[in-house]
Amino acid sequence: MPASTSWSGGAKPRMVDVARLAGVSQQTVSRVVNGKPNVTPDVQVRVEKAIAQLNYRRNAAARSLATQQSMVLGVISYGLSRHGHSTALMGIAEAARGANYATSLITVKDIGRAELQAAIDHHVDDNVAGIILLAPIRAAIEMVREGVTDLPVIAFEPNASDRPYSVAADEVLGARLATSHLLELGHETVVHLKGPDGWLATDARIEGWRSTLVEARRVVLDPIATNWDAPSGARAAQQVVDSGATAVFAANDQTALGLIYELNNLGVRVPHDISVVGFDDHPESAYFAPSLTTVRVDFDAIGRAAVRKMLGVVAGGPAHVDAMFTPTLVVRKSAAQYSVGQ
Repeated sequence: MPASTSWSGGAKPRMVDVARLAGVSQQTVSRVVNGKPNVTPDVQVRVEKAIAQLNYRRNAAARSLATQQSMVLGVISYGLSRHGHSTALMGIAEAARGANYATSLITVKDIGRAELQAAIDHHVDDNVAGIILLAPIRAAIEMVREGVTDLPVIAFEPNASDRPYSVAADEVLGARLATSHLLELGHETVVHLKGPDGWLATDARIEGWRSTLVEARRVVLDPIATNWDAPSGARAAQQVVDSGATAVFAANDQTALGLIYELNNLGVRVPHDISVVGFDDHPESAYFAPSLTTVRVDFDAIGRAAVRKMLGVVAGGPAHVDAMFTPTLVVRKSAAQYSVGQ
């Protein structure tokens, strides 16, 4: 007969607790949870009831041993302090957990070949099922495409519309939305605070900004270099003022924050004197002074999509080419209509 014990909380329930409650051996519980034969219907029901009562869940290592398949996804991230990467990582972790996979994260401080190879080798040694690469740097993408590991690698690759082993947002379109919005407000041209060299997002956002100005037959000023952060945006403020432009498209929201702060210190009003649009829709962007008009990318959904694609590949299916995620413009108070003589 099943034991009469019940779970009262505390430590996470173990297989031995399920066995005790169901009145069977641990081996029998293992056969049930792993779908093995030679279990009577009565025992199956008792074990399943005990599992439900205790809210028992196998850990990834135990399932891996039982199925001979790793239940861990490796993640390599560079630039985790960026909003997009941290949000995508949350999506990856949640989607993996929902599929009964664990995640193993390695962050790299630089994107040199030696450090990236060491991160890959660490995941290989840990027998992960596959690797998700959150390092949208041109050099990193080129390296993994060279076949440096036999494991499947799904990469976050902004604007990669035709790569089966990538997930992406149409960041060229996002930059076009930002630039077009400022032109539609009557500004003659738009200066761009660009991200650091080597980033695929930098290239995509420059392309969208530049092509929009060229198509509108507007002056294309040299982009101003920044570094994805508020201090570099603040340092760019005087260059923006000196350019004579009345509108700015910043490569991301943190850069826009620093720019707006320093423009205010210089006595330049946003948006009365200069309009500013950012990119990413950072959670605090609505609380900037003024609230920031920006381009939203659903990075959480991108992270979840990476896991779905990875699990399909791990299961033996093809890596499909998916449509890129479409950014949207979020209109707030930092960009305004321009009128001559304002």
